[in-house]
Amino acid sequence: MRSRVAWTRQQLLVAFSLYCKIPFGRLHQRNSEIIKYAALIGRTPSALAMKLTNIASLDPAITATGRKGLKGASRADRQMWEEMQNDWDRFVTQSEKAIQEVLLKSSTKNNLIADEQNSIEELQNYTGENKIVSSKVRVGQDFFRRAVLSAYENKCCITGLSVRQLLVASHIVPWGIDKKNRLNPRNGLSLSMLHDKAFDSGLITIDRDMKVCVSSKISISESDKFFISALRNYHGLPIVQPEKFNPHEDFLIYHRENIFEKSF
Repeated sequence: MRSRVAWTRQQLLVAFSLYCKIPFGRLHQRNSEIIKYAALIGRTPSALAMKLTNIASLDPAITATGRKGLKGASRADRQMWEEMQNDWDRFVTQSEKAIQEVLLKSSTKNNLIADEQNSIEELQNYTGENKIVSSKVRVGQDFFRRAVLSAYENKCCITGLSVRQLLVASHIVPWGIDKKNRLNPRNGLSLSMLHDKAFDSGLITIDRDMKVCVSSKISISESDKFFISALRNYHGLPIVQPEKFNPHEDFLIYHRENIFEKSF
C-alpha cells in the first residue's frame, strides 16, 4: 500500500491562502486556480481540492450551517488554522511569500500573467524599510479584499450587487484602529461603494440580529427617491450571511458603539 506523503508547511500555507480566497462553492478539482496551484506545489487537483474541504471542516461558519466539509483534517491543518486565527498579519505575510516561492520555482515562471508578476515584484520588496511597509500593505489589502469578497460570493451583503468593480471589502473596525485584526476576514463586510461609505461614515450599521440599521438622524427630503431606495428601504432587512468567516460580533459591537451616528 502506497504511503501518504505529508504536506509540507509551504504547501499548507498555499492551501490555506487559497481557502481564504476561493468561494466555498468553487473548492473543487475542476477549478482552474486549484489546477494551477496543484501543479505548482506538486499535488494533484483532487488532492488540493480535498485539502481545501478538510480546511473547511475547521471553519465554524461552515459547520454552523450543517455543512461539514471532509473530516480528514490533520493535526498540521488544525495547528495552521490556529496560527491563522491568532495572527492574521503573520499568516498573510508567510502565505503570500510561500506563493511567491512556488511561482518562482515553476518552470513556467516566464509565462506568468502580468498581475502575478507584479505580485512577485511586490513580495520581493521585503528589503529596505520603506519597501517593506508599502509592499506588506499592498499584499495585505489584496488578500483582505479577496478573502472578504469570496466569503460573500462576490456580492454586496446588503443589496446583492455582484459587479466586482463596485464592491469594497469594508473594515468593520477601521484599518488604523485594530492592527491585530486589520487582515482578519471576520473584520470585513462585502459592500457596494455607496454602502461602504455609509457604513464607514456611521450612517448605517449592523444590529445584533444581523439586520441593517439606517440612522434616523439623517436629514433628508422625502423627495430624495435615491436615498430612500438605496439606503432607507434596507432598514431592518437582514444582510446576506457569508459562506465562511462570519463577521465577529465584537467588531460589530465596536462599530455600533464607536462609529454609528458619531458624525452627527
